[in-house]
Order: sequence, then structure tokens, then C-alpha cells
Amino acid sequence: MPAGTASAASAPSGARPGSPGRGGDLVVEGGRLLDPLTGEVTEDAVVVIAGGVVRAAGARGRVGRVPAGVPVLRAHGQWILPGLVDAHIHLNTAAEARDAVLKGATSARSGSTNFYQDVAVRELARQSPERAPRLRAAGVFVTPDLGDTILADPDLAPLARLREGVRSPEALRRVVEVNLARGADTIKTRVNERAGLPEQDPLVQVYDHEQLSVIVAAAERGGKGVLCHSYSEKGCHDAVTAGIRSLEHGAFVGERTLREMRRRGTYFTPTLTAIAGLAESPDPVLAERGRTYLPVLKRAVLAAHELGVPLAAGTDSSGGTVDPIGREVELMHAAGLPALDAIRTATTGAAKLLGFASTAGRLARGFSGDVLVVDGDPLADPGVLSRPARVVRAGFSVPAA
Repeated sequence: MPAGTASAASAPSGARPGSPGRGGDLVVEGGRLLDPLTGEVTEDAVVVIAGGVVRAAGARGRVGRVPAGVPVLRAHGQWILPGLVDAHIHLNTAAEARDAVLKGATSARSGSTNFYQDVAVRELARQSPERAPRLRAAGVFVTPDLGDTILADPDLAPLARLREGVRSPEALRRVVEVNLARGADTIKTRVNERAGLPEQDPLVQVYDHEQLSVIVAAAERGGKGVLCHSYSEKGCHDAVTAGIRSLEHGAFVGERTLREMRRRGTYFTPTLTAIAGLAESPDPVLAERGRTYLPVLKRAVLAAHELGVPLAAGTDSSGGTVDPIGREVELMHAAGLPALDAIRTATTGAAKLLGFASTAGRLARGFSGDVLVVDGDPLADPGVLSRPARVVRAGFSVPAA
């Protein structure tokens, strides 16, 4: 049987409407297994997945009896890793969700959607895990101008009459409360304007420390954390001291704020992929912005790593295009992180941020059967993670489109 193929198709069975779909049964065998937590590499490894959960993983001689009649994915000459985690992605369609899985992201956190599509994607992942990443949904963006998102929920409609948009404490709390009522797992807001729109200045601040504190407090009352779109140093500092859980983008974050992040345990999700993408834009304003911001952001990433700030990988994929999360790992490495530490930003590190520390980020007993098989050594070249030879989601070997 060719490497990287399964001997039989696995399909969900026994799932009932309203209940999570059962995972698949699969044995992955023959490759080198990397444990991102310890850095240990196991030769001629075997991973046994039953019902979508890892039952055993390790050297062939130590795994014990492999169940008979179970599909086998042979990975001889390849590397076996846990599925990767994209801590900042915008998934608006079922096709985008499946594409994210095919490109290696078996777990993810939404960076918000316009009409709660991510809440539905999260449920799709529970019912049919091979079609979507395990997801933390952010619901709708807490931002001054809701635009068409005002139509996402009738409870948001009264906010349309606010001349200055969503800025008052009452309005800020209302958007958070509606998100929580719709089932959001986390809250997304902003402190600066967008980098990806040429007419906006990403160094202009849109919410101040007091407003951000209102958002954080409202989220915490619902037991949720906040991820915050940010660029300027002052904006980053206001967001971090307001109590956000993770700082997104953060190109101009300074040492003072990074030290505060380390003290608080605030995560940094730099989305290097998105900033690198700006440099390739046909729009001259965006291209210049990307070329200017990327080296600054890389220095911030390295400084964060050296100071001990926890880092999480996120692509900020949006607009129908899904970037491989492996590309973010490659850029983390290019910023100066050792390869293993770069891999951890998309495995154990991001999994901890998302609350998946005992579910995702490793292939060990009790973890989800999410597997990435690649054709090269990711410790020598993290770029191989951008080109998965095979992806397994909850024990299902996901065929290419």
C-alpha cells in the first residue's frame, strides 16, 4: 500500500441528531512520531485511534496489540505529528472549514464572523468532525461600526440608532451579552483600526482602556476571555492592562507591554501570515504597509519569546482563502524561534490558549485522534507543515478535495 494512504475508508456511524458524531478507528504506523511537549522523536511509531481518541502512541514494540480489522495509514519514511491549531481564523462556510482541516488545522479559534457562522461551524465539527476543525467560536465582532452585522440578531437592532456606534458602556455590554446568548466561546474586539483596509490607519485607536475594560468585564461575567485586534504600542498596552486573554497582530507592541503580558500570562497571536500577505497585495498602500510591518512584527515575536510571553499561531485567514497554519509556524521560525518552539505555537501552546490542553496538541493516550503526516523533518524545515501528505481528524483520514 502506498505511504500516506489508508487501507479502508472510515465513515461516521451511530451519530444521532443533536448528539456529537462518533470518531473513527484508525492505526497510523511506521513513521517518526514527534511529541511537541517533550521534543521526543520516536522511530517506527504506531498510533492507535479508537472512536476518535488516541488509545496508544509510541514505539511499535511498546504499543501492544494493534486491533485487527482497523484501517491502517502507513507512514513509513514520513513524520507523524498532532494536528495543528490555528488560534485566529475566520470560517464563514462549510467549504472553508473543510479546507482548514485539509491544510492541517484540526483545531481552531474563530476571529469572529459577521452572522454567527462560526457557532454553526463549531456544531458541524461536533456532528461530523472530518468536515471542520474543533472550534472555539467568537460570534460577532465588538466594534464601533457593526455594519451589516446589525442584522445578525434582532437583539442588536436597537444599536442601529446610536449615532456614534457601539461605544457607550451599555452598548458594549449589550454586544457581549448577545454574543454569549448565541453561544460564543470567546469575545473578539479591537483597539486599533484595520491594517488590511487602505483607507484605515491601524495605529489609530478606536477603544480606550475604559471601554476595553467594560468589554472584558462583561465577557468575564459569562466566563469567557477576550481576544483583541491591536497594532499600536499604546493600544496594545491598554488592551493588556484591561485584562484581555490574547493580543492579536500587535506589530508595534513594546517591551513594557510584553513584560506585562508575561506577568499576566497574556498570549500573543501575531498572525505573521496575514501581515506577510499584505506585502504581496496589488494595492500599493497595503503592500508598503506589509513590507514595513513584517520585520517589526518579527522582532516583536522574538522579543516575546525571549521574555517568556506565551505565543500562539494564527493565520487570520478570511475572505474565502484559507492559508495553511504550517506557514505561520514557518514564519515563527523565520522570526528567530527554534523549530520545536515554533511548532509548539501551533500545538501545545495554542491548545492551552484555547482550553484544549488535554485534547489537542499531542498524540498521547486520551488526546483526540488528530494527526498530521508530512514528507520531511519539521525540526529541520518547519515549512513541510504547510504541505501535509495526509490529515486525520478524530480518527477519520480526510481525503484530498
